[in-house]
Parts: sequence; C-alpha cells; structure tokens
Amino acid sequence: MQFTRTLPSELVHRAAVAEVFLTDVERRGEDEMVLAAQLPRRHAFYHDTFGPRTHHDPLLLLEACRQGIFVVAHRHLDVPLGHKFLLRSVEFEVPEPAELICGDRPTEAVITARVEHRFHHRAALTGLRLRFTLTIGAHTALLARIDYSWMPPRAWTRLRAGQRGGLCLPEVPVALSGPRADPALVGRRDPANTVISPPHTAADGTRTARLIAETTHPTLYDHWVDHVPGMLELEAFRQLALTAAADAGTVRTPAALPVALAARFRRFAEMDLPLQCRTAPVRPDADLECTLHQAGVVAAEARIRLADADPAGPAGALAVAAAHGAV
Repeated sequence: MQFTRTLPSELVHRAAVAEVFLTDVERRGEDEMVLAAQLPRRHAFYHDTFGPRTHHDPLLLLEACRQGIFVVAHRHLDVPLGHKFLLRSVEFEVPEPAELICGDRPTEAVITARVEHRFHHRAALTGLRLRFTLTIGAHTALLARIDYSWMPPRAWTRLRAGQRGGLCLPEVPVALSGPRADPALVGRRDPANTVISPPHTAADGTRTARLIAETTHPTLYDHWVDHVPGMLELEAFRQLALTAAADAGTVRTPAALPVALAARFRRFAEMDLPLQCRTAPVRPDADLECTLHQAGVVAAEARIRLADADPAGPAGALAVAAAHGAV
C-alpha cells in the first residue's frame, strides 16, 4: 500500500487536504477492506497537549478510522458522494499505550476494516457496523467499532427540519458563545482547542460544563455542518473527564490519554441551544460515565477510561482512570 499521497478529500468528507489521513485502500474480500494512513508528527489539534508530545492521541487514530467509514461506503458500496452520514455509536480500545509513541518521522499505519453487520430499511442498505484494527508496524495500536448510516440529501433535510422545528429553532443555526475553561485544566496549550466552559462540581461529585462549539475551528469544523459533530462531543467528554480524574488523583491531566471509550449518539446536538456535558462521580478502578444533555433529554452518552501516557505516574505504573463514552 502507498503512503505518498492522500485519498481525495471529498472521499473522506474533509475540506482541507491537511486533515486527510488516509492514503490508500484495497478490497480484500466481500466484507474486508484495508486502508493505509499516515499520521502527522505534529498536529495543531491532536498533538496540542500541555504534557510532553511523546504519544499520538488515540482520538487521532479514531479519526483515521472514522474517515474509513466514508471510503468503504463510497468506494465499495457505491453510496453517492452527496449522501449525508450519521454516526450512531463508537467504541475503541488501546491495547498498549506504548505503541502510540511518536517517532522522528510521520507514522505509517494500516487499518483493516471488516463489515460486522449491514443495516437495511425497506430492503435498501442504509448503514454498516465496521470493526477496525489499526496496526503500526507489527503491533496493534487501536481496536475500534463504528456504527453509522447514510441517507439522501432530501431525507436529511426533512429529518433536520423536523428536529429543529420541534425545538422552535431557525433553519440556519448560529453557535452559542461562552467562556472557556483554562486550557491547562484540560491538558491543552492553545485556548482555541478548549471545548468546554469552566467546570462546576456538585456536592455529590457530579461535574458539569457547557460544550462550546466554535464553527471556525479548522479541525472540529473542517467544513460547515448544521449540528455539533460527534468528534467534538467526544472531545468535550474527554476534557471534562480529564478535570474530574485529575481532581480525584487518578491521572496527571497533561499526560493522560483516553485508552478506552464507548459512546452512543442519541440525537442531533444543536449548536444554538445550551449543551450540558456531565460526568458522574469518579469511582476507583471504574470507567467514568459521561452524558450530554440538551432541552431536557440525553443527546449522547459515553464511558471513558484514561491512563497516564508514561509509567512515571502514581504507583509507578500506568495510572488508570475513568471515562467511558458514547456518541
């Protein structure tokens, strides 16, 4: 497989070529595709960490897999490029954080995507469950599973108009602004990469913050969408979970990585209504439960597990904390 040029940006639903991580694809069977990816040594969002920039962010690897869902649909199932896609659920696990260490050159990864289930509506294929194995060299760096579906633009327009109309929202959303948390609190250097408001902790240990959607962000809003993207919801879960785990002493915020996550997206999250991100109280040796609330209902839920990236953390080993998510 080749790593010298990217796949077409429209094939992976990205506007900026710099945000395209996939470089090749081959079909190995009816239900198996193999993708090549080149992971950058430094990325303005995924490598923006307050701690040492020694490891790839697992969410970068997940993004490479997420780009693969479009390639499988368009290239091998002939889904038209104009169709709209919905992320239903995401889960991933990092078997060994040491495999995420960045080298002195861009990382070349191979991603095997296998179809686990086909979703149909009225005899038409409308979605897939894909299982991903991302390897770097001879080692497995990420295991992931993504459920997603697609629909024609006309059906999408009806769906979005129905939800926004039910909430008495205008046709075109304008994202709400608000104060952001201190970047260092969520392990970031660049304030633009902070996606939650200053968190508040209740007496029972529940922590809440508002999700801040900044539509000019070059990665999270690489192109215009009329809702809060799933990857932004995951980032909000991660950032709020980091603050909770750090306060509980289970990780050191700057170095902590999300090493396991399971998320489900229940409905579109609107950017022009307040979105409250909430984490349950931290429990030792348990994943942290996260939810995203809007207009009195749960828009997304997740469980996430965090671990310090190096062995110098508490107890001299990988310090595992919680945050297990659903988008």
